[in-house]
Amino acid sequence: MNFFDKLNRNILQNQSLLFVGLDPNPEMMPVDYESDELLAGLEKWLQFIIAETSDFVCAYKPTLGFYEALGIPGLELLHKTLAAIPAHIPVILDAKHSDLNTSTIFAQTVFAEWQVDAITLNPYTGQDHVAPFLVYPDKAVFILCCTSNPSAEAIQQYPSNESPLYLQVVKESKTWGTPEQLGLEVGTTKPEVLALIRAIAPERIIMARSIWAEGLNLKQILEAGLNTNGDGLLIPVPQDMLGKPKLSQEIQSLRAEINQIKTEIIYENSTCSVWFPDVCLLNQHPQQDLILQLYDIECIMFGSFVQASGAIFPYYIDLRKIISNPQVFNQVITAYEDILKNLNFDRLAGIPYGSLPTATGLSLRLNCPMIFPRKEVKAHGTRRVIEGNFHPGETVVVVDDILISGKSVMEGAEKLESAGLNVNDIVVFIDHEQGVKDRLQQNGYRGHAVLTISEITNTLYQAGRINEEQFLAFAEI
Repeated sequence: MNFFDKLNRNILQNQSLLFVGLDPNPEMMPVDYESDELLAGLEKWLQFIIAETSDFVCAYKPTLGFYEALGIPGLELLHKTLAAIPAHIPVILDAKHSDLNTSTIFAQTVFAEWQVDAITLNPYTGQDHVAPFLVYPDKAVFILCCTSNPSAEAIQQYPSNESPLYLQVVKESKTWGTPEQLGLEVGTTKPEVLALIRAIAPERIIMARSIWAEGLNLKQILEAGLNTNGDGLLIPVPQDMLGKPKLSQEIQSLRAEINQIKTEIIYENSTCSVWFPDVCLLNQHPQQDLILQLYDIECIMFGSFVQASGAIFPYYIDLRKIISNPQVFNQVITAYEDILKNLNFDRLAGIPYGSLPTATGLSLRLNCPMIFPRKEVKAHGTRRVIEGNFHPGETVVVVDDILISGKSVMEGAEKLESAGLNVNDIVVFIDHEQGVKDRLQQNGYRGHAVLTISEITNTLYQAGRINEEQFLAFAEI
């Protein structure tokens, strides 16, 4: 069972979005435990917290720094604390690890030896730092997006309030791992910060931090951070609550308050009264996350672009960039696969050059042999029109990236047919909806598309990625 399945099962079982920090902080230790030797007192306190809260929380989060500060006895205390946590409750190690040189060995230590389920990481050293933690299929990482520390605003809000660095961290980190691998850590007292991050990452788990400021409006925090299903947000138990003798009652009371507010929010939004202005996220496109990621990595751009047909469009689609973003590429392959698994064919063919990486990925995913028609035939060597092995009479499904006029994909299909192959279906990622599917049908082909250009533009507009002028420019084509 992977981390997020384990987490969601526990959220459902305990009906709780709460997580508890298991931090051996001597300054926060209740006076009842001060009579013991320091390490013994801290151990008893942590054991008490686990016993009092295990039926009412969804996860535990020990902070590595507190244990390290106690030296070797502190690390021994960490092992005892991890052993005391019930096996069905996920553990998020709050390490804020940021050293590229030690990431591989540290990932092995925390995931293989310590058997924690997830870890917090700093994003500053980029994807290379995060990758060693993502090779563990059942584990997860939480990327630190922003903190509530006032002096950090000079960095986090750079270069402007409209386009702050912390939002760029969110956009970039989404390309590092799938929603099942990578969540976001957000330290803030401001609901608007949570709302901005949720708008960019509607599919990610957000672990909130530092929300318990004086004058907190818990409903605003939940409205901003919950996803459209009314979950996707982890709430910390206030640190000062962990020192109270009747901790179990305090936790249950807080859980009930959160669940009541959550129910109210779900009810209020059931009629599509908005969480974000003019946006009905309850009817979001099933591929919304993929569409937004394609926009974020600039596969979808705006301006004045001349197409291969000579037409001028106010946008340009460049899917070649996905090969440099493995996580997005994987989602694209999966989207194609959902269509292809319902079709009958013996081999698949990619159209040079844009769709060849996609066709290769699909060949590996489906364990299906691949061929491709050459764009031009060389005057030397084998002078083959079709590359790859095949037998005349076989059925081939054609895979391409974008359907604008249909000219190139039909030319490729005709080359395949000239070699004695049968082509019935053409599958593309984006259909520009200029009546091309009808032209394909007139030529004897069934057209299939993962997305249409109107689905993309509607999703980008609803998510606030494009303005009304850009949206209308699409509609005028």
